[in-house]
Amino acid sequence: MTERRGNPAVRVRLLEGAARLLAEEGPSALTLRRVATEADTSTMAVYTHFGSMADLADAVVAEGFARLGALLAKVPRTDDAITDLGGLGRAYLANARQNPHLYAVMFGTASLGRYRPQTTDERERGRYTFDEIVEASRRAVEQGRLKPAEPRAIASQLWTAVHGYVTLDVGGYFGDDGVEHVLVPMFVSLLSGLGADPAAALASIKTLATTRAQR
Repeated sequence: MTERRGNPAVRVRLLEGAARLLAEEGPSALTLRRVATEADTSTMAVYTHFGSMADLADAVVAEGFARLGALLAKVPRTDDAITDLGGLGRAYLANARQNPHLYAVMFGTASLGRYRPQTTDERERGRYTFDEIVEASRRAVEQGRLKPAEPRAIASQLWTAVHGYVTLDVGGYFGDDGVEHVLVPMFVSLLSGLGADPAAALASIKTLATTRAQR
């Protein structure tokens, strides 16, 4: 099969196929032939688009964070920073549901095996994705919705809590009402501990309960 050099559709199929193999079968399944088969293309296409299997593995992680960053950047910025934090949580969940295999590889749930353990630089690349959360946390403090604290520390706590829920959600551990009965109450409890008024926080993030319908 002949592929046009630089075909974006082929590149996406290779990335998603590699992520699927890593998440479902582990790093031993990430072979040149298996990736090409998953992507319905030739083995040469891997070299055309990525140069090597190691570079493909690196690109899978980068693609995952790029998609997450794009969704976070689309969250509207409002006059209510708590609403914005809820929207970012909604986008984080939506990304994981839309890209479950990439999500598993991004955060190490699916091992990359011999190809490439995550490095400090790559983890930093992931952290930079969450600048939107840090900024919303800063505004929440400025607006008096949260008690004074370092915005990155606030964002890290919120990220950790939401990430835990999202990981279990993608794994199928919550039903259709998980967002309403688990994620939202957890988020409100954490915000309350950070100084938010519980009722006001719930009012600000109530739209988070619509996430399941967006799946």
